[in-house]
Amino acid sequence: MNNVTDRPLAGILLRLMSGILFTGMMVCVKLVSTQVPLGQTIFFRSAFALLPILVFMLWRREFPRALVTRRPLGHLLRSGLGAAAMFASFAAVARLPVAEATLLAQLAPVFTAIGGVLLLSERFTLHRALAFALVLCGVAALVVPDLGAGQPAGRVIGYGLGILAALLTAGAMVTVRRISRTESAASIAFYFVLVTTLAGLATLPLGWVAVSGKTLALLILAGLFGGAAHICMTLALRFTEVSRLAPFEYVALVWPVLADLLIFGLPLSSGFLVALPLVLGGAALAALEGHRVRRLLRR
Repeated sequence: MNNVTDRPLAGILLRLMSGILFTGMMVCVKLVSTQVPLGQTIFFRSAFALLPILVFMLWRREFPRALVTRRPLGHLLRSGLGAAAMFASFAAVARLPVAEATLLAQLAPVFTAIGGVLLLSERFTLHRALAFALVLCGVAALVVPDLGAGQPAGRVIGYGLGILAALLTAGAMVTVRRISRTESAASIAFYFVLVTTLAGLATLPLGWVAVSGKTLALLILAGLFGGAAHICMTLALRFTEVSRLAPFEYVALVWPVLADLLIFGLPLSSGFLVALPLVLGGAALAALEGHRVRRLLRR
């Protein structure tokens, strides 16, 4: 296993690539958000994400063997939480700058650490307490300035949806911890995308719209970018330790910032600039603490 995991340069490059692909997905989602219903966007994003995931599984000779599962209810719970998180996240992107929506997604590692304490009987360590405190300060710095009179309600709702998405993502990650003892990463990813595709399809009776060729291309790209981003992140975690990847969370936010400035013409708010180091510092603490605990257990 050491010859697989000890490839730090490859892992770092894949982490950077996953950040670019994830930003590409979010940009596509935001560009179609005023034209396409949320459920329809979720369907296309998930359905076309299956393509790179299936290609990846075939390349690794894991299909269809990796789809055999002993925890169908665990997959259903994980995928249901993940699907709800995607709905909330995409709704937040429609209301917020891409950089702010992406920053709120960084709350998930800290919520996951807290969920591990509450649901998995893990210890509440000093790392987790500091991470939670930093994140709370960062969220306050981002949200409080927009709670005053005269601020658009949609922006405040977007903050709430972004935080909800991070909470749901954390719940999904806690579930992944439980089922990953018997289930492969490929099966977890496949069933998640399958359930989100079906969840998006279930919104068809609520009214989908006919889309132009350009909009259809953006919906397809959102799915391909999302699936490829997941693969790059999976490989990055396989090749490189979490502690080495944590600093590159800062680099990953460069792309959403550039997207807001160059594509959407949105300036960076002062609240975002204050919240950025606080939230990412808390997320890095949560990730590093998890790596430290696993290292101590191996001794």
